Amino acid sequence: MTVESTVTIKPPPEELAAIESAATSLHDAGPRDILDWLFQRYPQGVTLASAFGNTSDIVLMDMVAKAAPGTEVFYLDTDFLFEETYDLIERSRAFWPDLDFREHRTHLTPEQQALEYGEALWERQPDLCCDIRKVQPIHTALEGKSAWITGVRRDQAASRANAPAVGWDAKFGLAKANPLVTWDEKQAWAYIFEHDLPYNLLHDQGYPTLGCTHCTRAVQPGEDQRAGRWAGTGKLECGLHSE
Repeated sequence: MTVESTVTIKPPPEELAAIESAATSLHDAGPRDILDWLFQRYPQGVTLASAFGNTSDIVLMDMVAKAAPGTEVFYLDTDFLFEETYDLIERSRAFWPDLDFREHRTHLTPEQQALEYGEALWERQPDLCCDIRKVQPIHTALEGKSAWITGVRRDQAASRANAPAVGWDAKFGLAKANPLVTWDEKQAWAYIFEHDLPYNLLHDQGYPTLGCTHCTRAVQPGEDQRAGRWAGTGKLECGLHSE
């Protein structure tokens, strides 16, 4: 039983140098410049991660569909997603037929997890639950890939305030790009409305970001965007974006 492996994977020195140089030059860049660099540097093996539970992922699917049709989009079905999230997955498949949607999930069903670890693991050991249902499956999703794209933004939480535009992901062993890193929620919504994009309907009910049903609540006025995630546990990230 492990939670978040501490093993790190290093790139060749020349690859790391190129990424670090780009991180500096693209620090304040917009999404299109970051995506241009990414697809020029990695013409093959790029995948976009989507949780279908925030505005950034929606914006990025549209931008990537236009910049590089045929790009893979993967999502992690934890078996505990909101019905509105599953609905958005299907609407997104129809809206962006040129994207290659792939589903990944853990080998444990919820029933098997309860038998092995006890009921309501997310209440007792949320880090372990995330490791089983998100972190372990993402290793499969990223296997053999050159780079992955995420919707991380600096405005989302204090834990993301220093997020780079591009970097080397030592946990998963590939390059990582955050094209919307300089954007805020207002810009993301403006793009969604301008292009009439589908989005998770729970956003209209006070959920700026969504994960699993057991660990997500609506956010109150004045709270951090991610205050509704693992509320009351002290947990800030699921483990996908933490070193």
